[in-house]
Amino acid sequence: MRRPCRTCASARSRSALLDKVDVLGCAAPGATLLLNCRHPPEKVFDALSLPVQEQLIAKGIELHAIDASRIAREAGLPGRINVVLQTCFFAISGVLPREEAIARIKESIAKTYGRRGDEVVARNGAAVDGALAGLHRIALPDAVTTTRALPAPVPAHAPEFVKTVTAEMMAGRGDALPVSALPVDGTYPSGTTAFEKRNISELVAHWDEELCIQCGNCSFVCPHSVIRSKYYDPSHLEGAPAAFKSAALEAPGLPDSRFTLEVYVEDCTGCGLCVEACPISAPGEDPVRKAIDLAQREPLVEAARDSVAFFESLPASDRSRVDFGTVRGTQFLEPLFEFSSACAGCGETPYIKLLSQLFGDRMMVANATGCSSIYGGNLPTTPWTTDAEGRGPAWSNSLFEDNAEFGLGFRLAADGHADLARRRLGELRDAVGGELVDDILAAPQLRESELRAQRERVAELSRRLDGLTGRAVTDLRSVVHHLVRRSVWIVGGDGWAYDIGSGGLDHVLASGRNVNVLVLDTELYSNTGGQMSKATPLGAVAKFAAAGKTVAKKDLALQAIAYGSVYVARVAMGADPQQTLEAFREAEAYDGPSLVIAYSHCIAHGIEMRKGLDQQDRAVASGYWPLVRYDPMARAAGANPFLLDSPRPRIPLADYTDRELRYRTLTTAHPAEAERLHALAAEAVTQRWDLYEEMAARGAHRFPADARKES
Repeated sequence: MRRPCRTCASARSRSALLDKVDVLGCAAPGATLLLNCRHPPEKVFDALSLPVQEQLIAKGIELHAIDASRIAREAGLPGRINVVLQTCFFAISGVLPREEAIARIKESIAKTYGRRGDEVVARNGAAVDGALAGLHRIALPDAVTTTRALPAPVPAHAPEFVKTVTAEMMAGRGDALPVSALPVDGTYPSGTTAFEKRNISELVAHWDEELCIQCGNCSFVCPHSVIRSKYYDPSHLEGAPAAFKSAALEAPGLPDSRFTLEVYVEDCTGCGLCVEACPISAPGEDPVRKAIDLAQREPLVEAARDSVAFFESLPASDRSRVDFGTVRGTQFLEPLFEFSSACAGCGETPYIKLLSQLFGDRMMVANATGCSSIYGGNLPTTPWTTDAEGRGPAWSNSLFEDNAEFGLGFRLAADGHADLARRRLGELRDAVGGELVDDILAAPQLRESELRAQRERVAELSRRLDGLTGRAVTDLRSVVHHLVRRSVWIVGGDGWAYDIGSGGLDHVLASGRNVNVLVLDTELYSNTGGQMSKATPLGAVAKFAAAGKTVAKKDLALQAIAYGSVYVARVAMGADPQQTLEAFREAEAYDGPSLVIAYSHCIAHGIEMRKGLDQQDRAVASGYWPLVRYDPMARAAGANPFLLDSPRPRIPLADYTDRELRYRTLTTAHPAEAERLHALAAEAVTQRWDLYEEMAARGAHRFPADARKES
């Protein structure tokens, strides 16, 4: 039996947590509730739902309110409300005398953040002072003042399982579910993040259709897939809500078509990456207004619900007519990874979303444990989803130490199934038609139009099998869909690829099998708290490298290039999105192992996450993160397979590192050591650049041949 709580704390903006979870259910009479909301004190109680108001009055709960998000923002700590709420807790709880508690909090701030610099300490101190000034006791009236009921946990159109099981977990009542309600095989439905509608940010993306040039940059970098685009015939606008936005499509070959960039307002985390990526500003306006900008969420929500519902009713873009070769074109493709629980502004998820757009309807994902497995496969909801035809990625999580081998197993199994399908198809040639069999077995499957044609052939084959019986027919039915080429991706972070799973990764790359590896390189163990990995750069501070890492970052790309049979790319979406797109497509099309190493900015770097793309650009511009592609097919054709896609360094390394707390911390604590390590890091950048530049000028014969294909 749970003991009643004397102190409750809700740290969700706009009182959203009180609408989703029964926070007051375990509150004892006379308990204290600290509420973070943006309403002025005189309107706080009126903004609460009827059940919450009734519990507050019935239990005589002492209510305090603060706009912690505003105070943190004004103190220079946007999104970081922990110090504000901690201060409020000690100010109202009576655990210590108020003045003593505040003094100790400031002492703790100086001790905890002192190594990060005076500015960080000052900002946290300002947050403490702002919290004391902005904390208000809310007097409870004698009677309720609203009739607003609690909203349903999930929309009414949600599947029955989501309404009866997933929703209960979301509301914090999962422990009360009977075992009989859970799936007997442990398989949970995908695409359930679409029903959460978390409404966690006060500021959300807002589209100006008159300024927009339809470049696709904003949706390309969006970490949570909340910005979507479609083009369609004007006739589809019939019945559109009044607030639904549309503009003439600016594209040759599609006259009179309309274009919409839809923002899923309730799922937006307000990270601002889209604003930073947008190249268009309204001329002569101050402050600057862009084609995609941030606006207050609350006034937009009701209209946005209708607009999103109408947007989803529009026909999906024909994948065979979309230009996969441009950033703009790919953003007409539906993402099959959406609304994850990753950090606002996450540097990893845009790459995963892009994978799902390009290959998701035939993709198999082996995911190493880490951030990407937590936001990718956590209960109660999952962001991996399906398209209108029910196709989507097949995803599974493995451990740090064996994920590469796990993914290789995917490939071997898929190849075995495809081989069985081809053999049984040959045996049934006369029964199903020789021309169809020949077309299926000889079909190229690289372009989207070719894949679509193959799916149509396989669908026709399935229809012809319906009237047949026998062992060969049964076998073929069980594996017939493997006649469409599968795209196998092994995904994980640098803790897996550089450290714990490095031996397995090396084994898989050396196997020569057609697997694709995506390394989301945050340069530390992000999910477990920021520990050092072999990807952590020289001079950076991390856990287990508190005095600065004294070993250079391992060059995983060069290790893979040494085999001669591995396609290798190093990419950074914030520096060159087009190069990122080309690398992903080339890696997937290559008939052999591929390795894509993606720079992924992270909150553990000690940056303002809104500036993550800018940091990616600076990493490339300083020469720290050269953009490269190594294509064994070019070597086979007699050309240099090593492409250096970024120009020579044009800014000092310090213009990149000085903007990250992981480097500045060492400068504050040990300036002499920081200077020494920085000099060595700059020297290493120059050495690596010289090597890469020399490799880019070599003849093909100076690179190892792919012995699988050449004598």
